[in-house]
Amino acid sequence: MKHLAFLNKYFYKYKWWIIPGIFFVIISNIFGVVPAQVVGHAINIITENISIYSLFNGFDRQEIVYSIFSYSLFFFGLLILALYLLRGLFLFFMRQTIILMSRHIEYDMKNEIYAHYQELSLGFYRRNNTGDLMNRATEDVNRVRMYVGPAIMYAINTAVLFCLIIYFMFSVNVKLALFCLLPLPVLVITIYYVNTLINLKSEKIQAQLSKLSSFVQERFSGIRVIKSYVREAHNQEIFANESQIYKHNAMGLVKIQALFYPSMLLLVGLSTILTVFIGGKQVIEGAITPGNIAEFIVYVNQLTFPVTMLGWVTTLIQRAAASQKRINEFLQLKPDIISSNTTTQIIEGKISFKDVSFTYPDTGITALKNINFDLEKGQFIAIIGRTGSGKSTLANLIMRMYDVDSGAILIDEQELKTINLNNYRNQIGFVPQEVFLFSDTIKNNIAFGLSTVTDEEVERAATNAAVYNNIINFEKKFETMLGERGITLSGGQKQRVSIARALIKEPKILIFDDCLSAVDTKTEEEILNNLGRIMLGKTSIIVAHRISTIKNADKIIVLDQGMIIEQGTHQELLNKAGMYAEMYDNQLLEEENR
Repeated sequence: MKHLAFLNKYFYKYKWWIIPGIFFVIISNIFGVVPAQVVGHAINIITENISIYSLFNGFDRQEIVYSIFSYSLFFFGLLILALYLLRGLFLFFMRQTIILMSRHIEYDMKNEIYAHYQELSLGFYRRNNTGDLMNRATEDVNRVRMYVGPAIMYAINTAVLFCLIIYFMFSVNVKLALFCLLPLPVLVITIYYVNTLINLKSEKIQAQLSKLSSFVQERFSGIRVIKSYVREAHNQEIFANESQIYKHNAMGLVKIQALFYPSMLLLVGLSTILTVFIGGKQVIEGAITPGNIAEFIVYVNQLTFPVTMLGWVTTLIQRAAASQKRINEFLQLKPDIISSNTTTQIIEGKISFKDVSFTYPDTGITALKNINFDLEKGQFIAIIGRTGSGKSTLANLIMRMYDVDSGAILIDEQELKTINLNNYRNQIGFVPQEVFLFSDTIKNNIAFGLSTVTDEEVERAATNAAVYNNIINFEKKFETMLGERGITLSGGQKQRVSIARALIKEPKILIFDDCLSAVDTKTEEEILNNLGRIMLGKTSIIVAHRISTIKNADKIIVLDQGMIIEQGTHQELLNKAGMYAEMYDNQLLEEENR
């Protein structure tokens, strides 16, 4: 239960739902137990009146006795009906408080988990599967809701009913009550043993379900690759094997439950037999009345449902504990990137790297080593290098997606770690190497970085990104819905929509992370010309492979194996006849051979 202690703050928050709920549970059970006493009195009246009726056999008063007897039974029948109607009413109130409270807690938990996910750094998402993250925020939360709602409701209901019935049993006859409750120790031992098995099975089921969800999510995201390589049958086989493991674990839990419920019913049946046998002897001895036996049988039958529910409730609790343990594992993680500064400031755009080194924490790969350079406000800087040289890492560090291992990044002579991160990122336009578009309209994808935007601003950003003409050719133009990850658009169109998303912010710093690779040279030139006009007086950083993209940059930095090996203007680097000049010659040769 230590994992479920996390939920105590929610119980405190919704205490004015729980307290009335408990009150309604108690009242409903009182109205549920009292009918047993009414039945006992009714049975006693029946036995007594049968004797009296027999004594007046042949006399006129026999009809009067019969009439009184009939009215008495009718009265008891109406009384029992009224009591059960009241019980039903308070059961309704009980569900309207406790079950509704569970839905509110579910809502709060999902929001808390989602908000926490967004605070965690990129390294967290590199280490964890998307399917597993989704499963913890949906399936696991739902299992926890079943604990804070139905499980708690039935547990309280069972406890209250049990206490009431034991009290009334012992108030009637101690010996008969003891024999009725004799199977209880066996019940306790059985529940304890089953709990352990249920907990183990539940953890295995949840872990396998997360694995299955991750597999499906990843395969559906890469469906085009699967179809291209004709691997449908192979993936179907893997899915079937994973599903078989889940089925095996789930069936194991079902078998335990299937054995548990009949065992509970058997113990309750044994109590009924003992009640009739011992109670019969007590009646013969004159210690109790026949009505008391009927009363005890009603009590035992009333315990049947709660006792059998114990198995279900313990299953819910154990599965909720397993799910909450998985949720807590992520909620207890602290974000790697922390920004405590709340002051807002306007970024000018001067960037300095001072002996910056960085190693990816999850892989141990050293991406950058002793990087030093200065970028003045309004300059256009380009970063080029071979694959894996650290270009994208440098762009991510400027965005502070990661913190440097050593050295410092200065923004306007202020260390990046001390700047209000949200305010800083709001003034940056970032176009990542891997373009991501949401399943929404083109307009909303372009306007994603702004809270309010006009149609004219969206169209202007699309024009500057050289994608306007493509969009207006669609039937619904800017209201065209995109498929998952923007699958409706071509690679070049997706890149340009992503560029429009960055340009519409009118950023102080613009970072292009190799995002012009899918556009032709004419479109690239148009975008760069528009960029030169839009970013005049503002800082621009372009990561690229094609030298034609960056030859007009104020400064070009050449990276190799995480180190700066050359920097200067296009002409200065050609004059050095180093790595940059070699790359330039190779690209010219490739163009000539096309």
